[in-house]
Amino acid sequence: MASKLEEHCARDRSLGVRYLSIPSSSSFISLISAFNLSKLVLDFVFFISVLCISEMKNTKSKTNFDKLKADIRLMKEELLGIERYRTPKERSLAQCSSNLEAMQTTRSGLESELHQDLLAQLSVVDQLEMDKLNDDIRRLTQENKSAFATRMKLEAEKNKLENLLTNNLIRRKDELIQALQEISVEERKRTLDNSRLELAGIEKRIEQVNKDFKAMEKKVQEAVKRQKAEQEELEKYRIKEKEAQEKLDSDSKDLTKVAAKQQILRQKIDECTTKIQELGSMPQPEMINKYMAYTSKNLFKELEKANSHLKKYSHVNKKALDQFMSFSDQKEKLMKRKEELDRGDEKIKELMQVLEMRKCEAIQFTFKQVSTFFSEVFAKLVPAGHAQLVMKSADGLESSGSAQEMDSDQFAGVMIRVSFNGRGEMREMNQLSGGQKSLVALALIFAIQKCDPAPFYLFDEIDQALDAQHRKAVADMIHEMSKEAQFITTTFRPELLQHANKFYGVKFRNKVSHVECVTREEAYDFVEDDTTHG
Repeated sequence: MASKLEEHCARDRSLGVRYLSIPSSSSFISLISAFNLSKLVLDFVFFISVLCISEMKNTKSKTNFDKLKADIRLMKEELLGIERYRTPKERSLAQCSSNLEAMQTTRSGLESELHQDLLAQLSVVDQLEMDKLNDDIRRLTQENKSAFATRMKLEAEKNKLENLLTNNLIRRKDELIQALQEISVEERKRTLDNSRLELAGIEKRIEQVNKDFKAMEKKVQEAVKRQKAEQEELEKYRIKEKEAQEKLDSDSKDLTKVAAKQQILRQKIDECTTKIQELGSMPQPEMINKYMAYTSKNLFKELEKANSHLKKYSHVNKKALDQFMSFSDQKEKLMKRKEELDRGDEKIKELMQVLEMRKCEAIQFTFKQVSTFFSEVFAKLVPAGHAQLVMKSADGLESSGSAQEMDSDQFAGVMIRVSFNGRGEMREMNQLSGGQKSLVALALIFAIQKCDPAPFYLFDEIDQALDAQHRKAVADMIHEMSKEAQFITTTFRPELLQHANKFYGVKFRNKVSHVECVTREEAYDFVEDDTTHG
């Protein structure tokens, strides 16, 4: 115990600890406790420092291990590449060796034949053939050399591409895979939440589309049934039409015959009329009956008396009566034609009145619809206000209701009156601010959309001059009407992004504008940055 105490004292002296004289045993015991406590503190500090050094070494070793692991992976990839090309190379080497041995054997045989004097034994034809073969051999040798040079060039290019693939592209692929694996979990969660929100919206739209599809399918089935019934009815009418056409053809043939007969009879009538006109005016029927009982002698006597009596009136126009009759007939025809034209004029005037009435009714009906929808939409956009459309006439009169007694030419235009606070007098458009005019214009557009809907609308920063409350009301109105039409808007405010389904950002890079599809969060960040810096 004393030796341990001396060791502690020596260590404490080395650390600069000073001790006081201990007069009593209790003080000595306290001193021993203090020694033990200081020893524990020093051991704790020592172990902490050793632990820190160990952690540093562990971190360094881990870094070295990761580096060695990456190097080992690259070396394994290089080894796999070498092993992959080793077998074909060995096979090519064996093939080249066998070809070399065969060529050497052929060479030795040819050299042995070369030392023999065979030319003397060959005929003229064989010598010519031999010369030809020598030329072919020289040509093939040259082609072989060029092919070998081309092969070596292609093999060098192939090795270059393999080295590029092994050293750069595969390594780049591994780096990209590793970078993909190191993407933060928060980003994945955020992407997952966005995808889930989009998926929920898409599922709702799919349900709506399925409902619409079922409804349209029912309508199509009903239309098919109606089409079948109408097709059957059409076939019946076609059969009737065919029968009527056949009857019409037969009647037309008969009519042609009748018309020919009628033409012949008219020609005869004209001839007879001409002869009658040449004879003069016809006597009355009583005179004809009177002279029917006369004999021919008596008739000749009476004719002589009549001729002698007519000589007194030789200066009178004998055709005046015929002309009077002809002019009377023309007068009757003209009077009938005048009556027909008068009746046609009255019908045309009646038709013009009906058309004018229908035009006024159409104008009135459209005006009432747009006025009603305008008041409703404005009440939704501005809950505390109200608005109305007023029809103006050419004489300055104003009417917000019926226009039945007015002519369509008397309509001069439409005037808008609004009140944004529900108190005070109604104000016209020239008395409003820029934002209020934008809101009134949007209300009118939405009212026309409800009356005569269009397939899509394109709005360019319609909320630029509006405050936050009115921007929210406009966004809600667009979301409500997006079920019937498509709305494309450009904005730098966050209210329109709340109900949107798709987001596109326009970015300016390298002096060129680029359109990119972005997420809802990126769109919010963009408009918030623009609002902050703007």
